[in-house]
Amino acid sequence: MSALLFPFLFASYYIYPTRFMQTFANLAEFSAHAGQSLGESEYMTINQEMIDLFAQATGDHQWIHTDPERATRESPYKAPIAHGFLTLSLAPKLLGEIYSVESVKLAINYGANRIRFTNAVPAGSRLRAKAWLHHAEPQNKNEDGNGVRAIIECAFEIEGEHKPACVAELIMLLFE
Repeated sequence: MSALLFPFLFASYYIYPTRFMQTFANLAEFSAHAGQSLGESEYMTINQEMIDLFAQATGDHQWIHTDPERATRESPYKAPIAHGFLTLSLAPKLLGEIYSVESVKLAINYGANRIRFTNAVPAGSRLRAKAWLHHAEPQNKNEDGNGVRAIIECAFEIEGEHKPACVAELIMLLFE
């Protein structure tokens, strides 16, 4: 399986005028931010079309996600809900609203730890991410490259709910 590239880390690709984006000049500046909040994204609406497209892409067509009439009648949520992995897969988009490292030329999703889906996301809900840089340690790509392995703690929050939809530690490899 190939690594996923995260172009959202390049500041020039996105402009989010209503939300402050944390911008770091380089990996040293980013690493010095360890133990601190990176910020939060804007809320985005999770609609039924997104849920259906995710079901189509993954082959997970369980009725609680894709049959609004049945979900309204039979599920404890009284509505269809987003797949847990749909919520988690929004990390690149939402983190792209939160921070950027200007010097980064390559960013790789290396994995995740402690993923928990702690609350359902009904269709029509609004979701955002909050992120903290847990720590960053040196990671060399090759003799010419400078990099870090960053652990980013994320909480995916549902507007109006006290319990997050998902919490996870995301592991990123970032190279200058």
